[in-house]
Amino acid sequence: MTQSIAAETTATSNSQSNLVPPHGSSELKPLLLTGDARKQALKLASTLPQITLSSRERGDLIMLGIGGFTPLDGFMNQADWQGVVDDMRLQTGANAGLFWPIPITLSAPKTTADSLNQGDKVALIAENGEIMGVLTVEETYTIDKEHECQQVFTTTDSEHPGVQQVQSQDEVNIAGRVEVLSEGEFPTLYPDTYKTPEQTRQILADKGWKTIAAFQTRNPMHRSHEYLAKIAIEICDGVLVHSLLGALKPGDIPAEVRQEAIKALIDNYFKQDTVIQAGYPLDMRYAGPREALLHALFRQNYGCSHLIVGRDHAGVGDYYGAFDAQTIFEKIEKDDLLTQPLKIDWTFWCNACEAMASSKTCPHDASQHVKVSGTKLRKALSEDEEVPDNFSRPEVLDILRSYYANIAIDERAEVKLVGASAV
Repeated sequence: MTQSIAAETTATSNSQSNLVPPHGSSELKPLLLTGDARKQALKLASTLPQITLSSRERGDLIMLGIGGFTPLDGFMNQADWQGVVDDMRLQTGANAGLFWPIPITLSAPKTTADSLNQGDKVALIAENGEIMGVLTVEETYTIDKEHECQQVFTTTDSEHPGVQQVQSQDEVNIAGRVEVLSEGEFPTLYPDTYKTPEQTRQILADKGWKTIAAFQTRNPMHRSHEYLAKIAIEICDGVLVHSLLGALKPGDIPAEVRQEAIKALIDNYFKQDTVIQAGYPLDMRYAGPREALLHALFRQNYGCSHLIVGRDHAGVGDYYGAFDAQTIFEKIEKDDLLTQPLKIDWTFWCNACEAMASSKTCPHDASQHVKVSGTKLRKALSEDEEVPDNFSRPEVLDILRSYYANIAIDERAEVKLVGASAV
């Protein structure tokens, strides 16, 4: 009998009945093998042709393994790719018609793809040589990369980091079901924060929470982030500060530094038992509105009823309007996602109010407002400038200053060269 973490999911499902169900399914569908099944698959994988995963593909595979992309069973075929790119809907199999905002695909060189037939098995290998999974080939196909970029990122500009990811893919996509054999370094490198959807759901259930707002971040939390999370705590039972642990773009602060800074903020400025700090293994795509939808979708799998969506969620540079990631939720069907956006206006420190505020609550004009962003904070720290207390908490600043004091000057320069949003 095949062993997987699906058995654990069934055993604990009753205690999680108060949480939102996974996307498109009554239960999580993790694809990670354990025990003898994993040993046998690893032995087989060592004899198979290999496909080397990009960093983004590796993160996607791990999310498939832990059930974060429930109910997908592997990398998308051409019909599903087309349906997702054009209409944000899967087109084939039991999931036909199901909402999905961003394609989850695997690419390979043409020479590799030409050697594969339907039903063949291939080993999926990380760039460091680790065997990450086994894929059973369903189909090979080519895509119009510019069309995907225009639909998903709303641009084909080669300066956009998400466009760069797609354009650097190999020539042919390989579709098929996967068996996942590893979670990579995440459980070891981030033992206190990396959590699977099943583990997260159990933590939420044990706390008795029913309404949970996920706070997506790829940055240390500054005063504006803190304010957003505290607004959500007033509305929901608690907040899941859910940090991306995968690859970012040059100039962004490493995950281990972000995790330390976020913990310092939670420990010193949040009431106990109102916040859970956790992380997940994806890379950023910087897809703005579409990525906000994906963030809500997999947070549903993690058990969250809401996703905090503030200014320029998952954006980069000036490619998206400040609140495009909020309005896109109004363009999908009501039952496409159970996890709903918690839309919060532009937030800032107001000198006249002497407090954090938003455009909806503050009566004063813009001359009184100090607008906080991750980009501004990183730029100030990289240039060793003074950062006021109304921008970031001193405990957080101490950690970030220590980080910047120990990196090379050329690394600091990356902060000024690549724009990013606050979230």
